[in-house]
Amino acid sequence: METHFFAKLAPKYREPYRNYYTYQNLQSVRTASFIFLSLNVIIRILYHLFPESLTKAQNFPEFNFINWLFIGITPFFYLFAHLLVLQMRKTKRSTSFMELFVFVFAIYIVLCGMYSSFISTSDPSNSLTLYLIALSVVSMLFTFEYYETIVLLIGIELLFTIMCYHAQVSPTEMVYNQMISAILLAGFYLTSRYFFSYKASYYGQIVEIREQKTQIEKANAFKNQVLGTVAHDLRNPIAAVESLTMMMALDDIDEDTEDNLNMMRESCVKARTIIDDLLDAARNENAGLSTDKLQRTDLNKCLQDIVTTWKVQQGGKENVVLISNVKSAFAMLNHEKFPRVVDNLISNALKFSKDSDKVEVHLNRDKRNLVIQVKDYGTGIPKDMLPKIFERFSGAGRTGLRGEQSTGIGLSIVRDIVNSHNGTIIVQSKEGEGSLFTITLPESLNQN
Repeated sequence: METHFFAKLAPKYREPYRNYYTYQNLQSVRTASFIFLSLNVIIRILYHLFPESLTKAQNFPEFNFINWLFIGITPFFYLFAHLLVLQMRKTKRSTSFMELFVFVFAIYIVLCGMYSSFISTSDPSNSLTLYLIALSVVSMLFTFEYYETIVLLIGIELLFTIMCYHAQVSPTEMVYNQMISAILLAGFYLTSRYFFSYKASYYGQIVEIREQKTQIEKANAFKNQVLGTVAHDLRNPIAAVESLTMMMALDDIDEDTEDNLNMMRESCVKARTIIDDLLDAARNENAGLSTDKLQRTDLNKCLQDIVTTWKVQQGGKENVVLISNVKSAFAMLNHEKFPRVVDNLISNALKFSKDSDKVEVHLNRDKRNLVIQVKDYGTGIPKDMLPKIFERFSGAGRTGLRGEQSTGIGLSIVRDIVNSHNGTIIVQSKEGEGSLFTITLPESLNQN
């Protein structure tokens, strides 16, 4: 969103931005008044600690009065600013009084700097440092609309003119001082408008980012809802087809029909696996894993049961083996979710391995952590895929050696489940040599 010195914000941003910068202005008033009061108190202390021969205070009799005046007035600005900040935190809305209060404080700060310049010398052109500092502080700390800035400029110029007349400067000095003041005020205006445009642009960008984030979250929630609904509704017809094939297989059928039924059954299994992945993806995005479902589990037994199940599924083949170097290994696991992690890793390992290749499941201990590794000696993972292999719908899914299809979300689900167990998962792979997935889980050291 672009802004210029005289440009107005878009209507939809105008009121929220006014609330935003008024709150920031009030906080700035509170901070600036505290600092200004502290400086004057310190000056008053030093005024009493050091002798007049050092401070030359006798040469500036007005300073004693103006210092007490600053100390007396400034606390009221701090108090009111603090109360208004508390009020705005509750209401979240600015009021005309708040804006007027900030405007008056800005005039007060500039007037303090201006008058201090006149105290130093009757000719302010010889000592404009405090005046310049006051203008710089106001332009950087406070945000004003362009018409407010113009009114502020007019007010400051009138005060400066009044002080010049009060100091009884000559006409030549009056013109000279007015020229210097005009230059300072022009710089003040440009600086003030620059900071206004910068803050307005920043605010507009933040608002747009928040709006886009909200839209993305809504779209993501809708996607998950549709994903879950479609996947759930597909389970029943697929289960019905699978049941019918099993019933037909009980009848006397020829070899060709049996092959067709087996293909149908395998297709149903693949479809059900894809549906389970989609449902898990939707569930994992909508809600995290509840810690009350974690149970202290013997990892040796858990992994052995998984390996045994794969042995049965592979028709008794010994191509999935467990190698444990830990006698006693307990971790807090979700019995529904965590077996899917190991199952998915073993399934992927077999998918990209030859029938004669082994898939090894290792269990080790590393300090107070338990380490599970699933190692295969298959085709490995291409180097360009490794950085995005755990990303959902990243396109990292590949077809297996025997034509197995992949949804590309299985490993993202694995990562989510491992993370929900306060664990980590990493992968190492080299094409043609195989892959190694390493899961690190915190060990459960007691039974409580």
